[in-house]
Amino acid sequence: MGTISIWVGKNSLFSTVSMLLDAFSIAGLWYKHMENEEPDQLFKTRIVTIDGNAVKGFSNIHIEPDGAIDDIKQTDCIVICPSIPNVTAPPEIIEPLGEWVGEHRRQGAEISSVCTGSFLLAQMGLLDGKKATTNWQYARRFKRLFPEVNLQVEHMLTQDDGIICTGAATAVNYLAMHLIEEFGNHKLASACSKALLIDPSKNSQAPYKIWVPRKNHGDSQVLKAQDQIEEKYFCIESVDAIAKDVGISPRHFKRRFKNATGVMPLKYLQRVRINAAREKLESTKDSIDQITWAVGYKDVSSFCRLFKQHTRISPKAYRDKFFNPPVINSTVLA
Repeated sequence: MGTISIWVGKNSLFSTVSMLLDAFSIAGLWYKHMENEEPDQLFKTRIVTIDGNAVKGFSNIHIEPDGAIDDIKQTDCIVICPSIPNVTAPPEIIEPLGEWVGEHRRQGAEISSVCTGSFLLAQMGLLDGKKATTNWQYARRFKRLFPEVNLQVEHMLTQDDGIICTGAATAVNYLAMHLIEEFGNHKLASACSKALLIDPSKNSQAPYKIWVPRKNHGDSQVLKAQDQIEEKYFCIESVDAIAKDVGISPRHFKRRFKNATGVMPLKYLQRVRINAAREKLESTKDSIDQITWAVGYKDVSSFCRLFKQHTRISPKAYRDKFFNPPVINSTVLA
């Protein structure tokens, strides 16, 4: 049996709590079916807040806890739920929470976070020098705030020195399967993943990431270059031509472009082309060859390798996963 303590705060995502509790309950049903015996409660869960008072979660959901963090005298695992839009916590929250988490970690408890909950673990200093992940939409901010953390945002789940982090909110399902296997067994976790339609092989957030270019940098010439790249990505022969069009020497252009956008112009062009390819894979039945040429590449093999570098899956696998052609309204004639 595993004792799981789930911490929630103001604006926490209640889906984290409900998904975990539902997964644990389903694990109990499957255990009974597989072992032909009533489990002695595979998981004992308690929802806690700083002071034991109810909190209003995200979407104005009222969360009534089982008690305060100080009521927990022993636990096998602590789960820190994510909060949005504020992903960090003020001192009056982080200090008592950090003391509580630290005490149970010293007692041997496993510490875990879901989505932006990793920001709180980083605030406590628990992730310094360790692997971690978080919601991919907050990766840039995380790196800026906590450069000492080895952020591996492409992963759905990371585990390092007894600390588990998961990616965006629904990656809590991977945490649930991890805990079911840890406190149950592999066979049980496998059955639960099938019952809940959780693919254990899909361990990367990369295919879901949406690249949004940085444009609030204030450099009008670089912004003009960005616009040209996004409009003419399919026919650009070299970034030097773009530099010439905006009136900057090629060498100075590359340095200035990176300072403004965070990436070199060639990398920017690649990302624009990959984004265009993703859209075509999602919405058209064009062949991989056709898409390769349409986004500005001549060699299909090179394009496929580049696509996989950015998304961690092949163009074919991406289409299989995300193909969703537009619905065309039609009138049926009587």
